[in-house]
Amino acid sequence: MAKSNRKIVKYSLLILVIVLGYLGYTQYPKLNLLAGYSAKMMSSSVFLAHRSAEFTDAHENNFTPVNLAEDNVDMSSKSVTTSVYGLLTRKAIFREGLGSVLLVDGVDENSPYLVPVRTKTVANLPYPYGDGEQKDTVFPSVDYDKIKNTVDAAFLNPAIQKTRSVLVVYKDQIIAEKYADNFDKNSILLGWSMTKSITSTIFGILQSMGKLNILDPAPIADWQNDERAKITINDLLHMNSGLAWSEDYKRISDATRMLFLSEDMAGVQQQKKLVGTPNSLWNYSSGTTNLLSGILRNYFPTHQAYLDFWYSGLIDRIGMHSMLIEADLAGNYVGSSYGWATTRDWAKFGLLYLHRGNWNGDQIFDSAWVDYVTTPTATSNGEYGGHFWLNAGGKYPDAPRDMFSANGFQGQRVFIIPSKDLVVVRMGLAEEGFDFNGFLKDLVASIRD
Repeated sequence: MAKSNRKIVKYSLLILVIVLGYLGYTQYPKLNLLAGYSAKMMSSSVFLAHRSAEFTDAHENNFTPVNLAEDNVDMSSKSVTTSVYGLLTRKAIFREGLGSVLLVDGVDENSPYLVPVRTKTVANLPYPYGDGEQKDTVFPSVDYDKIKNTVDAAFLNPAIQKTRSVLVVYKDQIIAEKYADNFDKNSILLGWSMTKSITSTIFGILQSMGKLNILDPAPIADWQNDERAKITINDLLHMNSGLAWSEDYKRISDATRMLFLSEDMAGVQQQKKLVGTPNSLWNYSSGTTNLLSGILRNYFPTHQAYLDFWYSGLIDRIGMHSMLIEADLAGNYVGSSYGWATTRDWAKFGLLYLHRGNWNGDQIFDSAWVDYVTTPTATSNGEYGGHFWLNAGGKYPDAPRDMFSANGFQGQRVFIIPSKDLVVVRMGLAEEGFDFNGFLKDLVASIRD
């Protein structure tokens, strides 16, 4: 080989090494996140929701770049090991009662852990207050044909809409219910950020019991000697604490590092500095919700009591027995994102708020709590309250302004419409391809005043 050719090869190899090194440096952390997402979703889907690995690959994990990951499911150990081109491996394990969790360096997967105590009662009553069949009821005020057409339209284009279920409850009666293929009323579905509204409700219950005051400063020792000492629980519930946070799922951000790289998710937002004045800068933050989940542990004598109360005080108390809130490695409920339940149980949560905290005679939280969560947060343009989304600013122009909702990633929704005595649940895998305003407009028009 001529000397000049050897130089060309040498420099070409050098450039290749530099390029590969650059790509490794810039892209390797992203591999960590996408492998983590794939492993966590596969584990929860298979071991909690009882769907097959093949189905999960074809649906939950079938988008770029997550579909680059390869999952190995071990049914005997209830674990999932995921790699991306063999460059990086992540592992998720399933813990009965706590759901799936991603392992991180330095954590022993065989460490002992506490699980919540559940109390599942069977009430001999029709839905929603029991497990019995509904009584046949026909409401003269309901245009059933229009309701049916509206619900059917939510499933017309499955490749774009990706709707999995729709449930419409009027005056405590299911007037429409439909599921996509492979799903039914017993299917457990991930609510993503709808779980934030569950977290908020735990505060509402404790407030009603006199166990805390949301106007008090957040009980965080690290904040007491700096400007963060002025942040209240109320500020955190309204997402306007002034703390720095990046909620971006398309890149490495505070939110993705928390969900896929953190052992203690409750501590991530706690370490952030102020970038604004409390109660003057609304900034949607999953870190704030997980911080609130960690704060809740301060109001219970033991970790076990904290784990139990979410169920005894709310979830099992209103018969949402299918629900499970997954926990992180430190034993905090991931109150920002990881609540699973059937569509009917998600509707029960909406009905609790429709009835202003009263569940068939049991006052779960004070009626005033509903007014609190539906009061717009400062600088949110009428879109956000106390961990609930609002329509006060007309985000959905053809829906009633009194509507509020629990919202989750990929278009999970529990809509509560007091003026129509209506709760609507929509679950799916797409938000951009679903016309929520048109859907709500047609549903509301089906209920004559």
